[in-house]
Amino acid sequence: MRDDDHHRLNRALELLSRPGDPRDRRVPGLGTVVFMSGSMSSRLVEARGLSFAFGDGAPLFESLDLSLAPGWHGLVGENGAGKTTLLRLIAGELAPDAGRVIVVDHALVVLCPQRVDEIDAHVRELASRDDGDAQRLRATLALDVGSLARWATLSPGERKRWQVAGALAREPDVLLLDEPSNHLDADAQRALARALSRFRGAGVIVSHDRALLDAITARTIRLDARRARVWEGAYSDAREAWIAEEDARRTERELLRDRAKKEARKLEHVRQERARAESMRSTSKRMRNPGDSDSRGILAQTRADWAEARLARSAAVRRGAVERAEERVEALGPVTKAKGRSVLFAYESSAKSVVLAIDAEEVRAGERVILRDVRLSLGRHDRVRLEGPNGAGKTTLLHALMANASARVLFVPQEIAREETARTVASLRALPGDARGRAMSLLAALGADPARVLASPEPSPGEARKLAIALGLATEVHAVVLDEPTNHLDLPSIERLEEALERYPGALLVVTHDARFAAKIANEAWRIEGEHVVRAPM
Repeated sequence: MRDDDHHRLNRALELLSRPGDPRDRRVPGLGTVVFMSGSMSSRLVEARGLSFAFGDGAPLFESLDLSLAPGWHGLVGENGAGKTTLLRLIAGELAPDAGRVIVVDHALVVLCPQRVDEIDAHVRELASRDDGDAQRLRATLALDVGSLARWATLSPGERKRWQVAGALAREPDVLLLDEPSNHLDADAQRALARALSRFRGAGVIVSHDRALLDAITARTIRLDARRARVWEGAYSDAREAWIAEEDARRTERELLRDRAKKEARKLEHVRQERARAESMRSTSKRMRNPGDSDSRGILAQTRADWAEARLARSAAVRRGAVERAEERVEALGPVTKAKGRSVLFAYESSAKSVVLAIDAEEVRAGERVILRDVRLSLGRHDRVRLEGPNGAGKTTLLHALMANASARVLFVPQEIAREETARTVASLRALPGDARGRAMSLLAALGADPARVLASPEPSPGEARKLAIALGLATEVHAVVLDEPTNHLDLPSIERLEEALERYPGALLVVTHDARFAAKIANEAWRIEGEHVVRAPM
């Protein structure tokens, strides 16, 4: 444990030793995280009544409750649902507006953020250790101690592996990981899963990698409507469960609404009968013959009173039925409405048989030759995944192909610069009405709010990616080339993009580390092996 960790822990113990309610104590540097002596059963962390908003913005959470037991938990939700914020609240980096986070028995909580810019002390400590545990951890994640000397030139994937290894080496009780598989190739993803599977504390992992979530998590935390709900099972099983539950609630809600409408119609019918009966009574009184006997009048009045009483009872019954039906609808609560919708394409593939091709003796990255004898062509109906380890030259090959493009091709790079996003927004606004409408419709289908994206001075990375794809597809391109398209997208957005690309009628060339995504949209692979590219079935 570092000196500052000892200092914060000792300070926490000092504060907790004072009289009073520990719920009211704030530990410097730990937000509203407090340590509770004793046991919380098997729970290591408990969040109670958390509410949080950034500044004057809309609340991300309201009265959120959550407990963490040993084992891995997948944390999922739409972009902007607050996944990273919740991790920071649990870690004590942020203080909630209301509620508290309770950590049992001074458990060590470690957070690995998405970005890995600087090398930290824990990474250096792991690199300097010679014990068996450290050596096994470095071997599992394929870490070269000598690589730390060139940290500034390490790939994002290499830095991420060092970051996670440094956190695991601390043997935390609670480990919070924010997109740990970003930038990792297939081998590194498998190594990461092996390393994480050995962790025995309580873990929370935010990831758009469904294979990783399904491989290591036992429970899934879903953020929705400012609350958190824990589902048993890994992501795929949990997703099936909540979709089935939402479908059942939606069906029940529709049935109850239909029943309420029927009861309301019956009540209206009874009211009309009462109105007609009252009208007939009034008419009968006005038209009564003075010569009629009193007994006949009394009998008629009695019958009218009975009819009125019957109708009144019927009205009360119907009114009660309507109220009960409406209460049952209200008790069901709102049903989550899924964002996005199906994408339909009204245009055909290219008239040309080949939409992208390259015939080159070599492909260079700067002065370095990375590929030789590259002869590839992408047909108008081809759906290809470009594979290769980190640093093999996949992105360089995409740029070489795009330099020779003759057909209308949409290319979305791995990272979209702010300036490029601004140009894309301007291009969307400049489109003619029909084309702009198609682009806005596609943007909504991918799960983004078109009005919000257009009004935002700086769309998020996920919104920028959806915007670039929507604009390209709206202009009827003949080929789509995507470099890591799932980066910065939440899981629902990835699934909507899968559906859109499955329906797309043109050629497709994709670089992705997401094997499940690739299996949905591609049927052929181009694999970089050494300095050569080989074609193979998926």
